[in-house]
Amino acid sequence: MPASPPANAELSDLDRRLDALVGGPNVRAEVATLLGAHHAAARHRIGSKLANGLGGVEVARLYCQAADEILIALWRFTTETLYPSPAPNEAERLSLIAVGGYGRGVLAPFSDLDLLFLRPWKTTARTETVAAFVLYVLWDLGLKVGSAARAVEECLALSRTDMVVRTTLLEARYLAGDRLLTEDFLWRFRGMVTNADPRPFIAAKLEERAARHEKVGAVRYRVEPNIKDGKGGLRDLNTLFWIARSLAPNSVLGAAVLDDLLTSRERRTFEEAFDFLWRVRAHLHLTAGRAEEKLTFDLQPEVARRMGWRGRGDEPAVERFMRRYFLVARDVGALTRAMSATLEARQQKKTMSLSRLIPGRKRNLGVEGFIEEGGRLSVTGPEVFAEDPVKLLKLFVCADQHDLDVHPHAFSAVTRSLGLVTPKLRRNPEATAALLHILAHGARPYRVLTIMNETGLLGRFLPEWGRIVGQTQFNMYHAYTVDEHTLQAIGIINDIARGKLKHDHPNASAIIHLIADPEVLMLAMLLHDVGKGGERGQLEDGAIAARRACVRLGVDPRRIELVVWLVRNHLALSDYAQKRDTSDPATIRAFAELVGDPERLRLLQVLTVADIRAVGPGVWNSWKGQLITSLYNATEALFRGEDVQALDPLADHAELVARAAQTGAAVETRQGPGRIESTTQISLAARDRPGLFADLTAALAAAGADVTGARVATTPDGTVLDVFQVQDGADAPYGQNEPRRLTTLVAALEAAARGETPIAPPPMPAATPRRAVFDVRPVVMIDTAASDTATVIEVSGADRPGLLAELSRTLTDLGLSIRSAHVAGYGERAVDSFYVVDRKGRKVFAEQILTEIQTALEAVLERTPAAPAGRRITAARASARDVSDLNRPIRRKAVSPVPEAR
Repeated sequence: MPASPPANAELSDLDRRLDALVGGPNVRAEVATLLGAHHAAARHRIGSKLANGLGGVEVARLYCQAADEILIALWRFTTETLYPSPAPNEAERLSLIAVGGYGRGVLAPFSDLDLLFLRPWKTTARTETVAAFVLYVLWDLGLKVGSAARAVEECLALSRTDMVVRTTLLEARYLAGDRLLTEDFLWRFRGMVTNADPRPFIAAKLEERAARHEKVGAVRYRVEPNIKDGKGGLRDLNTLFWIARSLAPNSVLGAAVLDDLLTSRERRTFEEAFDFLWRVRAHLHLTAGRAEEKLTFDLQPEVARRMGWRGRGDEPAVERFMRRYFLVARDVGALTRAMSATLEARQQKKTMSLSRLIPGRKRNLGVEGFIEEGGRLSVTGPEVFAEDPVKLLKLFVCADQHDLDVHPHAFSAVTRSLGLVTPKLRRNPEATAALLHILAHGARPYRVLTIMNETGLLGRFLPEWGRIVGQTQFNMYHAYTVDEHTLQAIGIINDIARGKLKHDHPNASAIIHLIADPEVLMLAMLLHDVGKGGERGQLEDGAIAARRACVRLGVDPRRIELVVWLVRNHLALSDYAQKRDTSDPATIRAFAELVGDPERLRLLQVLTVADIRAVGPGVWNSWKGQLITSLYNATEALFRGEDVQALDPLADHAELVARAAQTGAAVETRQGPGRIESTTQISLAARDRPGLFADLTAALAAAGADVTGARVATTPDGTVLDVFQVQDGADAPYGQNEPRRLTTLVAALEAAARGETPIAPPPMPAATPRRAVFDVRPVVMIDTAASDTATVIEVSGADRPGLLAELSRTLTDLGLSIRSAHVAGYGERAVDSFYVVDRKGRKVFAEQILTEIQTALEAVLERTPAAPAGRRITAARASARDVSDLNRPIRRKAVSPVPEAR
């Protein structure tokens, strides 16, 4: 039986209330209820302080203190009231220690509690009982607990060889129990760390960091970052803490070492980054209502709102917030490099390659002040740049020429010398030549430019670039920040030129070596997105900024005009190929008129391939490649003086068309085995009839097939070929994992094509949180001049299952026949184009009918799925800056460039 509680006037109100529960029918449940209420009240107060702008680190400390309160109270109640031992023997000594992040004294709202039950020797019945009761109550409270129960010698032995255990103990903090036991253990542990060689631990932490980055994504600028484990996240800063503690285990939070390893400016940056990331993490946890570490699209707007961000001009609050996040992530990377440089200079960090194990190895590289040190490019000192600022850029030319990584010492020297980048340097011909060499003639431009970007040099030297560093676009289409997307596109062009992507891009690989001026191509690629966020639209502002940059760089005027043209029109090839009927000679003539000559066509082809592929994984596929290559070939033929020929897709499906003539309808499917394929292609041939396309899209919707691309062509003799690119609900090729679903769908499509089975559209499903967060403006545009034979209708709005079927049925109900359809998806946005005629096969011109069409289609687009139940969604306007024409819901009656789609 538990003893009666001791009388103690020093007890807090919480302690007295706990003691009053002794003897109750269910002590553990009552203790959990009382502690839960106390903890919830404390968390509510902290949440209010966070909402009122309290700093992230201070909030994290308050959450830690709230956890301390209930743990200390629970420990006292368990060991003194419930299971007292007035005179414990030596074996019954026990203490409770906070370790890991909790030991460091900071917690996020839903962080785990890492605890160590420390005993002198083997466990006893009482120590097991105490530990079990404490853990059971914590679990009853719904807290996540990571616990271990170990003897002193066991902890010391493990920490000698297991660097994970050593890491958790470096941050050990006494909570309750036998204080002398804890202090003796920590004195012995810290003495062991002080006397140990720090290099194995530092190497282990850096290897662990690299493995973590590989797991969650090695790219720092993915637009849905993991703020804890991702590159540039909190764990990277924690790694610096751990290294500092390993070098000075008795220093509070390793402050003495950090102050020694970092400059005062870097130390301020460290503290600001740490505070910012902790604020983000706390708001993220509270927004999600759980321990969520990934800053996903559905959470970003609410976190931005909670943190007080507001929109500015055309830049929404969520994009401003995310840009700040990525700039902080870049700073964290620079801090890691700076600290590594100092550690290596002091030989406290084990080097990672054989070439760097040769002590004192240095090689002159032919440029005064540049040396190879341990297999990496370094400098003799920051005075190298002060004496000749052009060497800031020449350093990276040298790194590329000698295939060397940049030593952290040189990296830090560059970041600390950015003040040398003056207007005079930006106009220096040698500096320009260095940049163009890296861009157009370097062996690894992606790697080298990425390091330049990380140092801040690229944005400082090229201000137009600087304004897009860390910039995001709030949509599901782009996987990376604008600057990272651009650098990847440059790397893809380099891979194409070196023959590494012949299988994926045979046409681009063949024509890239025909391009007369590769510097123009690479400059255009570097500058193609610098207009994002501009008031005049991406293309126009991009052209203005590109011209300004090229003039300042001293580029020849003729080349400037070509660069500017490419920036202004870099989306044209993709848009014409994906959203216009290339079987219509008018489309080919219009595109050729826009392009003007074969050299521009070649430049546009390579730039377009790289631009699309660099958007993100799975965006490029052979379907898009086929559309773009077909338009390229037809336009090239026109430039050679050949007659404009329609790109008749039926010629590629002659056998399918023949089978359809006998059976009424025929279907064939293809699932590409290539690594870039993410869809199943379904081709159907049938005799045309009113409502055919609407019936087919209804069958697809009923089967749960998401149409990510479609082409519909109709010949004068009434044969229709429909080609659909479809996925399942998990964004995988439809039927890949369940072949029977694909077999069933094929049968349903054949029946629908023959008009045998009317199919009702499926009910509109509830929106997922991921899609509900995007506020996509619906737009309908009608063009009566883009085609000689049909009226072109382009619609854009929030994508959802069954949307294509609803749009098609609406057009059919309006008495229109769909002669050609072109479907494209851009994340949360669907952009569908229809070539339609009336019942007599004529173009539609009447203003009243056009207004009726526009009104009916807008009504379809404005019907959106209901938000998910039980979850507050803060919607934000989806970024469509590179869909500039879609921002103007006008009816176009003259031929003009087609709307952008990226």
